[in-house]
Amino acid sequence: MSVNHNRGREPVRVAVVGLGYWGPNLVRNLHELGEAEIVWACDVSEDALGTLGRRYPAVPRTTRLDRVLGDPDVEAVLIATPVSTHYELALDVLRAGKHAFVEKPLAASSSEAVELVEAATERSLVLMPGHTFLYSPSVEMIREVLVSGELGEIYFISTSRVNLGIHQPDVSVVWDLGPHDFSILRYWLGELPTTVAAMTRGCLIPGTPDVAFVHLGFGSGTIAHVELAWLAPSKLRRTTIVGSDKMIVYDDTSNEPVRIFDTGARLSDPQTFGEYKLTYRTGDILSPKVAATEPLALQLRDFCRVIRDGGTLRSSAELGVDVVRVTESVDRSLELDGRPIRIEPNGADGDDGLQLALRRERGEGVLHKAL
Repeated sequence: MSVNHNRGREPVRVAVVGLGYWGPNLVRNLHELGEAEIVWACDVSEDALGTLGRRYPAVPRTTRLDRVLGDPDVEAVLIATPVSTHYELALDVLRAGKHAFVEKPLAASSSEAVELVEAATERSLVLMPGHTFLYSPSVEMIREVLVSGELGEIYFISTSRVNLGIHQPDVSVVWDLGPHDFSILRYWLGELPTTVAAMTRGCLIPGTPDVAFVHLGFGSGTIAHVELAWLAPSKLRRTTIVGSDKMIVYDDTSNEPVRIFDTGARLSDPQTFGEYKLTYRTGDILSPKVAATEPLALQLRDFCRVIRDGGTLRSSAELGVDVVRVTESVDRSLELDGRPIRIEPNGADGDDGLQLALRRERGEGVLHKAL
């Protein structure tokens, strides 16, 4: 990706738009990041701006987005607003000639996400979706193990991402929590699922699912089960990866977040017709040391690096499009009473000829590059 290097190694001058739940975390990390300088904090709420001002009195604050977009000193804008606003705000930022960081998911539909990628590409601007877990040292360590082939063939992956709250006002639990696991699976396996099927229920608010069970099938043969819920007795962030040679348990809330099990089963060659024997192996458990670095700080550093030096984002815009496609396919499966939806490599997702009209024709090339 081509970027403007005119400012050399100076800090990237950024603005943060949205100071609700996640925006203050962006400000805190940016404030401590030598690669960035906060030029503006923007929110429609005077109360939110006042709260931020008491903690960071030197950060200029405004309720007017046009003031941010019209400031030539602003190089990049970080958007931490409700999902329904991501597309419009990000498009305004890109059209203003500024790099954009958009909290996950990138947009509320894949057609919108593709249009954002197009807008960024046409203007040689950096567009990053906020898939922060891709920068978790634990997630990166597991990816290295998977790429090394140490686990053998990946049979299946099971994830649980549940807690009591927070019910989001504008999206379902799938759009709120699902992108975390969908992005991690995309990063680990290097492929999109080929099929998606789902079941959900709106336990508290009719029509707004707060629990979901999502089943994913991949071309490599791996299958995955993703459990998501805003209603659970305790917070759980646990993933199990089962391979033909070894297994991994990733628990984001544990003091030992990654454990590698030298455990498995083998089918011995039958001695006679119809005779099959399984042999089970239980070996050592390795708990490697994982760096205690905040993923969000690493992500923002990557964003600034690519703005200054070019290169490829770990949380790329193309990956962001893929995550939206998977999330959208969950909704489509629900519309069809849980029937599996096929995700086609060319972006023409559907089931039995039913097309989702996910993108405009010009988005075809962008989606090809994402796979």
